[in-house]
Amino acid sequence: MVSALFRVSPIIGETTSSLVGRVAAHYGLDDAALLASWQWRDHRPRHEGGVLRADAEMLLDAAGRRVLAGLCGVGEDVLERALPAWGLNDEKLASNAASNGSGAAVWRVGGAVVGPVAFGCRSCTARRTGAPGRVVRYAQRWERVCARHGRWLLDADADQALEFLDVRALPEVAEAQRRWVRVAQRAVRAGVGAGEVFGVAWAVVCRWWDLALEWPEERVWPARLHALAGGDAGGEFWRWRVVARDAAVFPEVVEVARALLDPGMAELVWQDSGAGRPRALPADGAFCRQLGERVGRPWLGPLAAVDFGGPLIAWMGAVIRRRRGASLPPGHRDDLWLVRRELQPPSMAAQLRALTKEARLPGSGTVWRSAVAPEQRMLIGNLLDDAEEQLLQLRGAQRGSSAEAAEQLLKGIGSAAGRLREALREVAQAAVEAGVRVEDVAAWAGLSPDALAEVLGAGGGTVW
Repeated sequence: MVSALFRVSPIIGETTSSLVGRVAAHYGLDDAALLASWQWRDHRPRHEGGVLRADAEMLLDAAGRRVLAGLCGVGEDVLERALPAWGLNDEKLASNAASNGSGAAVWRVGGAVVGPVAFGCRSCTARRTGAPGRVVRYAQRWERVCARHGRWLLDADADQALEFLDVRALPEVAEAQRRWVRVAQRAVRAGVGAGEVFGVAWAVVCRWWDLALEWPEERVWPARLHALAGGDAGGEFWRWRVVARDAAVFPEVVEVARALLDPGMAELVWQDSGAGRPRALPADGAFCRQLGERVGRPWLGPLAAVDFGGPLIAWMGAVIRRRRGASLPPGHRDDLWLVRRELQPPSMAAQLRALTKEARLPGSGTVWRSAVAPEQRMLIGNLLDDAEEQLLQLRGAQRGSSAEAAEQLLKGIGSAAGRLREALREVAQAAVEAGVRVEDVAAWAGLSPDALAEVLGAGGGTVW
């Protein structure tokens, strides 16, 4: 049993590895020295660039937990109540028990074993413990505001240095967290998980955030973004737009969640759909109009109503199906509060990785299905299908007289080649518009940049 020289109490929701880091600081050691107290079965998680992940988590066997309790000078029952990952099992721990009694440990990523991981407030940590060290804890997106110090606590899973954003100039962000408590209570009374409601609202508003770049009427989010960036996002606009997104949209997320729980709003969806006489959802529907007014954007309704394929329309569709009692094919879920994977907003970490890739190779940080319009993707697919069909018809064509065989082959190949030329033009155009370098597109198409420019110019030019 290890004897403690200091008493280091855990912070509620803290990761085990965060606590170990604070214990090491109390002993005047670096993390690596204290981590030698356990037998490790793997290596500490790192980002692609080699930087240690702040959201790394430790899983300990029984002997390892006793070691940590001894180092902290607190009982295991205290650690169990405070540390969400305390007591979690792992196959490596079960199959590779430590042989010398020092305790075994494995590294994992916090988000994979418990849930979202964020930085804690250093000022609050100093106030509680007397030492202003870094804390990493499990925290949902609706509990990221430190109201005492006016901070939005950022995700800890991203490869970036900031731990928080200053929201003292944005009182609506802290107020939204206070309002969320009532929204969550309302969700529970409605028999719905608060996290599920938040997930739908977050997906809806993050979708608006992405589309807002093309909304000249939007004034709130740009001002909020620059405030979160310290006054001016400047030359790092795209990076700040990623880092500040969750804080910037939080007030609207809470209001949308409140609206989606309102039975009166669901009734508006039903009426917009024609109720007993089904019809297509109108662009000027009462539901979207009132939703826009609720988030302080009376102009938003018609834009939200025509965002086909987005999470809001998906939610409205689920409301309508429930009212009509419509059934879905086997294997499909009709969950009002389910956000399909493709509609879930990307995390800050994923977006920052995409920005890094985009800087190295333009176009690599975007997703083809998001960057290219559905109509253009369908056209490309149809052209390729037509070319394939033309070529399949040439099987067995090398029969008969030389003239007959040559005629059939050349006509078929020429027709297929025409479709492929059109497909190449559409793909090249889509790639350039998605941000891929013209030089790369030309090289992949086997053309010179000048030839590609001719192909793309007003639909003219020839590929071969």
